[in-house]
Amino acid sequence: MYPIKSFLEIAKLARKQVHRNLTIFPLLAPDGIEPEYLTLEQALDKDLIQITELNTQGSVPELRLQNLGKKSVMIIEGEELVGAKQNRIVNSSFLISGKTEVVLPVSCVEQGRWSYRSEAFESGKKMMPASLRREHQKDVKFSLKRGRGYQSDQSRIWDNISEKSARMNVESPTHAMADVYESYEGKLSEFINKFQLIEWQVGAVFAMDGKILGLEGFGCHDTFKRFFDKLVKSYALDALDSRDASQKESVPPNKARRFIESTLKSKGENHPSIGLGTNITFEFRTVSGAALVNDDQVLHLSAFKKEKGDNASGVGYQRFSQRRRRR
Repeated sequence: MYPIKSFLEIAKLARKQVHRNLTIFPLLAPDGIEPEYLTLEQALDKDLIQITELNTQGSVPELRLQNLGKKSVMIIEGEELVGAKQNRIVNSSFLISGKTEVVLPVSCVEQGRWSYRSEAFESGKKMMPASLRREHQKDVKFSLKRGRGYQSDQSRIWDNISEKSARMNVESPTHAMADVYESYEGKLSEFINKFQLIEWQVGAVFAMDGKILGLEGFGCHDTFKRFFDKLVKSYALDALDSRDASQKESVPPNKARRFIESTLKSKGENHPSIGLGTNITFEFRTVSGAALVNDDQVLHLSAFKKEKGDNASGVGYQRFSQRRRRR
């Protein structure tokens, strides 16, 4: 946990930004490291990485990744890959070294398709909605604790996407997560226009309807900048799914500080990565999260607020909208 604690102790909260029922507290770190890797999108744009089905038959929870370049490539938990036989999201954050081939653990986010749309995958330029990613992260942690590797609960993901689509009145012929985003692209763009990156920003604490939801952090400014829009949209989609979507609620900075302090008190477990570095899962009474660490530097950190009754395999955060549905 030392790299995580070191990262959070250095990071400082900046003045909050608010749009509708979503609040963001920027996290600043003036001595952020410069990236020595490419992001997934950068590598795909340069044709330096190729991601395909595992074989001609395909395997839902696994893909083949070839890093064709010399630089390492960082892939972030919840990033969407589109194409091939069905769209997927990555199960954890990984740093894949240059000139390497690995089997990438993934989950399906398009239940109704199993036919080739393209030979290789492209970036979907999206991340799984924050509420679904929180549950997904918990399931992967549960799998790691039991020595099963970076596996998810695929049925839960399909159920959650289906429930979210129904609540948000989105019809998708293939039950694709991407179709939910595309149906709300206009409203999501409003959030992007209202939230601004600031100098030295490496992360943010997110709150919705007056409650802290989670924290996202990266080891350097340049990387966070590349994920900023994706992260805002992933939380904004949940904000639009809330029954209080149009209401602003004040979130005092001390709530964000207490969440960071709880993360600092967490106990962590180290897990071997499929690439470089180590994946650390951590937990405290009110916080659960994961981080990718390499050479004692945090490359990516995500932490989510736990709800009452949460456990290693339980369900929480997403249920805010299910409660709305039952009203």
